[in-house]
Amino acid sequence: MPIFGLLLVIFHPIQWIFLKIGGNKGHNLSVNALQYSLMSCHHILGIRYKLRNDHKLDLDKPLIIVSNHQSMNDIPPLIWLFRKHSPKFISKKELGKGIPSISFNLRNGGAALIDRKNQKQAIAEIIRFAKSIHKNNYAAVIFPEGTRSKTGIPRAFKTKGLEVLFKYIPNAQIVPVTINNSWKTTKYGKFPCGLGAEITIDTHQPILLSEYPKAKYDELIAHLEKIVTSNIIVN
Repeated sequence: MPIFGLLLVIFHPIQWIFLKIGGNKGHNLSVNALQYSLMSCHHILGIRYKLRNDHKLDLDKPLIIVSNHQSMNDIPPLIWLFRKHSPKFISKKELGKGIPSISFNLRNGGAALIDRKNQKQAIAEIIRFAKSIHKNNYAAVIFPEGTRSKTGIPRAFKTKGLEVLFKYIPNAQIVPVTINNSWKTTKYGKFPCGLGAEITIDTHQPILLSEYPKAKYDELIAHLEKIVTSNIIVN
């Protein structure tokens, strides 16, 4: 949608200015404003968002947000819903250049940019990322499926990235999240955008990682996968 692209272009220099003047806090303000604007522009197409979180999340502890992934339109509502926790993403390195606003935020906002073809680089980058999340009490957002589901049907969770985050963020609050209907906005590609879709983001009961010993990480990941995927509605 032209307005969506225009907002990305407009907010690119705004992010740069806010980062230079206000540092990380200023940059976060501009990023949050961008996400709200991107969601608002979808109202033109009848796309609605329902963001639900009935759980109290401690601001003095880092989060690991574990979510399914359906489209690029998952990102703005996740950032907006968890904006108080400064959510950071694990992303493929290709997105770190060439896209107004998005690439700038990934490069300067604390994201992990990984090379999917280079496991050594990917693991090292996720370790660096996890240490930053732990130090600053940020929120790490991970899509364990590894790629978007274009039909809404969830893919099996990959465990390596989660295991690294667990190791280096031992005091994390783990927040399972289920996204529904985002895939409908891109089922025809970037254009036309799906009309009238209702994108829902549901936050489930947080889990304290400290309650699970390392020997039970497999059990924890399976539990998280069940929570996230059992609440996906495909129609």
